[in-house]
Amino acid sequence: MKSSVSSTRSVPSVALQGAIFDMDGVLTDTIEFHYQTWQRLADEEGIPFDRQANEALRGLSRRDSLLRMLNGRTLPEEKIQTLLDRKNQYFREFVRTMSSEHLLPGVRSFLDEVRAAGIKTAVASASQNVYAVIEQLGIADDIDTITNVYCVDRPKPAPDVFLHAAEQLGVSPENCVVFEDAESGVEAALAAKMHVVGLGPAERVGAAHWVLPSLDGLHWSDVTAKFADR
Repeated sequence: MKSSVSSTRSVPSVALQGAIFDMDGVLTDTIEFHYQTWQRLADEEGIPFDRQANEALRGLSRRDSLLRMLNGRTLPEEKIQTLLDRKNQYFREFVRTMSSEHLLPGVRSFLDEVRAAGIKTAVASASQNVYAVIEQLGIADDIDTITNVYCVDRPKPAPDVFLHAAEQLGVSPENCVVFEDAESGVEAALAAKMHVVGLGPAERVGAAHWVLPSLDGLHWSDVTAKFADR
């Protein structure tokens, strides 16, 4: 397995029964799709935008992303909704081109191990398109429940979407492990009192209990050993 960044953050000593995955940056990487669609919208509307600005949107809902891009500029609610709908239309054009080939390295084998261990699985995403993407990726049968921030009152970094996923699984939060690649998602999972594996650079997900580059090379036995009773 690839090298990891250890953490001294205390972790509850309980058996894992549920695995909750963020989607973008964990199971697949649609960051380029989002960049191209946001850039197209920004160009059409004269909104300053570039790749660095796009990176700052990681983990945010579509609405929060647009508000971040507007940088304090106010628009009528009707105009905001029109822009959100247009951006979603552009993004769904990309979604229709996706397949299992868009799974990130290691995801297919890791899901197989998780399912073989009898662990319940959920996807909890900031994307309203999570249902369509999971279908296109060909892993819908591997996921027990799918939810997004539009199903709850508060988006990440509030814990709502992860708590909702755990409730749907019938698993207590302290018996869940979350796999996240965004700072806001890590914060949300910690607030939910779940075990948290951060995927990506430590400067972004370093608050997680365990930091890894990705799921590539990770085994479910590694996860259970990491969070086993000490």
